[in-house]
Amino acid sequence: MKVRFLGTGTSTGVPQIGCDCDVCSSTDPRDRRLRTSVRIEIDGKVLIIDCSPDFREQMLSQPFKKIDGILLTHEHYDHVGGIDDLRPFSIFGEVDLYMEERLENALRERLPYCFAEYRYSGVPNLAVRRISAGEDFQIGTITVTPIRVMHYKLPILGFRIRNFAYLTDIKTVEEAELRKLEGVDTLVVSALRKTAHISHQTLDQALEMIGRIKPKKAYLTHMSHEIGLHAKVEEELPPNVLPAYDGLEISV
Repeated sequence: MKVRFLGTGTSTGVPQIGCDCDVCSSTDPRDRRLRTSVRIEIDGKVLIIDCSPDFREQMLSQPFKKIDGILLTHEHYDHVGGIDDLRPFSIFGEVDLYMEERLENALRERLPYCFAEYRYSGVPNLAVRRISAGEDFQIGTITVTPIRVMHYKLPILGFRIRNFAYLTDIKTVEEAELRKLEGVDTLVVSALRKTAHISHQTLDQALEMIGRIKPKKAYLTHMSHEIGLHAKVEEELPPNVLPAYDGLEISV
């Protein structure tokens, strides 16, 4: 399995418009963060977790080939704002969107032309594949386990694919859901910043979660400019934990 980080930033991206802090002014390319998403290649299939507003830019550098499934975590714009840009991929047929019922309802309201029964030429050819938190689902030979996490009061999904797990926008996770992550080799978790936030875990809270799950390797994502310079954060972390950056590709 190959995992490529398409974006590792929070909802505003980094640099943040109008900000001239050390991070937003940095010349280190690792401090430039598009909105959070990953591309996964496994068993000859391409999966993407979340379809950010930066999707077009993110995909320009990737091979143009069929997307076999887009796994959506929740309805916030920084995670679904690129759905209209799936139009070019319709040349390969329907693009399957895996999502919960609540998220489907939200997208049908926001993007009715993408989900209408009779769609005009040029809109993305999308197929909704409804999933639920308590049931594994299949994409070809690939088993995906949804993980229920809480984004403050909003229930959203993370995903486990074999020995890889991806959890973004976390504030809390119940113990029963953490047990679904036992034996994970590679874990990706969000860490917004170092100070408290109402709906996101801090860097320390992310490290605490990593300590409970005990993966061999962990990567941080969904980071704001407030977390600090990539180079400095990297120095502060345990040996098995790294801040991810846009364009980083790992093998699992």
